[in-house]
Amino acid sequence: MVFSSLLFLFRFLPIALGIYYVTPHFFKNGVLLIISLLFYAWGEPRYVLIMLISIVVDYIASNGIEGTQQLWAKRLFLTFSVLMNMGFLMTFKYMDFFIGNLNRVPHIELMPLGLTLPLGISFYTFQTMSYTLDVYKGKIKAEKNIIDFGAYVCLFPQLIAGPIVKYVDIQKELKDRKIKLHQVSEGIRYFVMGLASKVVIANAMGMLWEDVQAIGVMNVSMAMAWLGVIGYGFQIYFDFSGYSLMAIGLGKMLGFEFPKNFDFPYMSTSVTEFWRRWHITLGDWFREYVYIPLGGNRKGLKRQRFNLFIVWFLTGFWHGASWNFILWGLYFALFLIIEKQFLLKWLHHHKIISHIYAMTVVIFGWVIFATPNLTEMCLYVYKMFSFHGGQDYLYALNTYGMTFILAILFSTPWVKKVYEGYAHRLVPVGTALMILFLISVSYLVDSSFNPFLYFRF
Repeated sequence: MVFSSLLFLFRFLPIALGIYYVTPHFFKNGVLLIISLLFYAWGEPRYVLIMLISIVVDYIASNGIEGTQQLWAKRLFLTFSVLMNMGFLMTFKYMDFFIGNLNRVPHIELMPLGLTLPLGISFYTFQTMSYTLDVYKGKIKAEKNIIDFGAYVCLFPQLIAGPIVKYVDIQKELKDRKIKLHQVSEGIRYFVMGLASKVVIANAMGMLWEDVQAIGVMNVSMAMAWLGVIGYGFQIYFDFSGYSLMAIGLGKMLGFEFPKNFDFPYMSTSVTEFWRRWHITLGDWFREYVYIPLGGNRKGLKRQRFNLFIVWFLTGFWHGASWNFILWGLYFALFLIIEKQFLLKWLHHHKIISHIYAMTVVIFGWVIFATPNLTEMCLYVYKMFSFHGGQDYLYALNTYGMTFILAILFSTPWVKKVYEGYAHRLVPVGTALMILFLISVSYLVDSSFNPFLYFRF
């Protein structure tokens, strides 16, 4: 699916951009809406209607909120929007999870719905809800043009896997944007860097994790267990950050400036810092629409702990309808609470130890995230400390060693600094991008292993 999606994107993109560029300014949003719907329909034709309903619902709700002075009416329109959006999300993403857990109760036997999760529903649902909530709070004016609003909701670069773009982020550009050559050039640079991150590094690290699964958790050596989960951490980082860079680059080509979604999270020296650098737009969303409305840190330490618990329960649950995701969220909530209680001050004065601590916490977090159930999670952690020998890690180092080196280097800002400081004189930007693009395409053609992990969240 994703392999063919990437090839489709390469075929689709030149035509789409060509049509978009020659379209007069007045019609650009209409063309963008059609292009975005066609792009989504190619991958998920059955669920285009849900997206269209979401557009209409939030358009009506936002204009209803703005069009009345009665508080009860404003709340009614807001409730209508939230219930409709969350209703779709709960039905398609979480209903079978609830049914499965209810079926564990004696004498309850409910049939699962067996619905396929619509691509990107977690992302565009949060986008549309943030828009209606901002209208309700008076931060923005309701969009009167449903075509412009539909173009915002369906923007194809970030539609499927983010970053989560709030209406306020691109409000001005949606109405009046000028596409400049330097912006398109920068967009191409972002796109190629994201593509290389995904197909050169993320895919190889994903194959390592697949090898671990093929060997079986019971049979892997201690060294292979560590290599496997570290490889998974690199896979999910370069997979998701790569897609985000591609989306930001495509946005620039269309005249939009999307927010940054990653900022070298593996350089962090605390869990708090890590989550300021990882999936930034999701963190901002929960902070603005859940944490702060609950009271944030303004109502004492006990209330702050409770608020963090709620936010991270929801963050985990947002990632998937499974207990391991909920546990993953609560695991990080625990460390965030401990850090805010006393640990951050100590970590601030011990940089090397704090970095080792933060990365260790993150690595064990990926174990929780990647394993499907508590039994396998516990077994995997046991294997990481079992001192069980074996030669499987030698194969992994021989096969994926160079990719590990690339992953470590490109997880830091050092490569960028070295290139911008010295290497760009030897290899000009255009040449470097062309080499990266050709390497990426060769990897893409040679491999059928191209899963975008966040497509299923």
